[in-house]
Amino acid sequence: MDGKAVRADGLGRRVVVTGMAGFSPIGNDWASIEANLRTMQTGVRHMDDWAEYEGLNTRLGGPVAPFELPAQYTRRAMRSMGRGARMATRASELALADAGLLGDPLVGSGDMGIAYGASAGEPDAVADFGNMLINKSTDGLNANSYIRMMAHTAAVNIGVFLGVRGRIHTTSSACTSGSQGIGYAYEAIRFGRQKAMIAGGCEELSASEAAVFDTLFATSTRNDAPHTSPRPFDTERDGLVVGEGAGALILEDLQHALERGAPIYAEVMGFGTNSDGRHVTQPDAEMMERAIRMGLSDANLQPEQIGYVSAHGTATDRGDVAESKATHAVFGGNTPISAFKSFTGHTLGACGALEAWVAIEMMRAGWFHATANLDAPDPDCAALDYIRDEGRALQCEYVMSNNFAFGGINTSLIFRRWAA
Repeated sequence: MDGKAVRADGLGRRVVVTGMAGFSPIGNDWASIEANLRTMQTGVRHMDDWAEYEGLNTRLGGPVAPFELPAQYTRRAMRSMGRGARMATRASELALADAGLLGDPLVGSGDMGIAYGASAGEPDAVADFGNMLINKSTDGLNANSYIRMMAHTAAVNIGVFLGVRGRIHTTSSACTSGSQGIGYAYEAIRFGRQKAMIAGGCEELSASEAAVFDTLFATSTRNDAPHTSPRPFDTERDGLVVGEGAGALILEDLQHALERGAPIYAEVMGFGTNSDGRHVTQPDAEMMERAIRMGLSDANLQPEQIGYVSAHGTATDRGDVAESKATHAVFGGNTPISAFKSFTGHTLGACGALEAWVAIEMMRAGWFHATANLDAPDPDCAALDYIRDEGRALQCEYVMSNNFAFGGINTSLIFRRWAA
């Protein structure tokens, strides 16, 4: 691949991924995640402590694998961080180290920014304000309560902890928080506003978020068999499982990355995003399809050039049907597709970043995971090339990662395999 800094279409600068890190229910580094993907081991668990919530039907969740924070994460440094912000900040720090930029003057120069999101802030902080409104008491509130509760708590804490002084895009758009973070970071660099960006999303596991989907009858209730759920695109699927995690990608101007001899994992080729403008919770296959086509148009690619699609794949009744039909309308039935959420549950704000990270790693490895628990594809879903039973060896130059969120927000990202 040549090192020309300007895109072939002349519309902006080329953008590459130079660092990646994250936390997920099946591992907190690529080696651990890949091992679980290859052996079809999911991270879904029975959440025993959720039994205390009367009326909550699901007892399934995807907690992040245990992790420890190093000494620099002092009590004082973390007083404004909930669990989600801690995961996001540490993932960002690890991604910067992976990119060779941790401690680099670029971080605090104003030429590096942040585009990062989550569905919400820390649930415990929200509860403290709820206690005030319901019980007329400020017990539990302190100077950091709002900072931990606000939807952009992760982006702000990343910036403060790491000393980032560029622009901050805070993306709080439910299931597209992470993918919009990557997309807006890409656009900030592409159009010369920043040289590099920390991009991604996070979410903390909470019974309150499980309850959101429970009220919509959209959660899995296979409570006695957590290893059998979720089941994206399967005829026996009974709903989603809520998970947690954080993912961070370092996006960088290609010329800047080459000049400093940075490791390059992939090139960001295209980003499409739109909104249904129709219904808050009901998926719209037509607008999903348009977002996918927008991503392809932005990348100047034809559908047949995409070698693999990372599906949103939540295992909800209508969501899987709509997504499969939108995907089939663009690609037909010949492009391999699988759903990472079958291993982790729906990590909400984190999913777009985690799934982009995993898709890039698989493209580099030439191997793509199967969808767990996909035993019999639902005939109501479109006939796609679902990777089932076991992973598939596959060499491809381009991969696509799609996400579709509450509010009718749709995203599509395209990455190109980097070859020096």
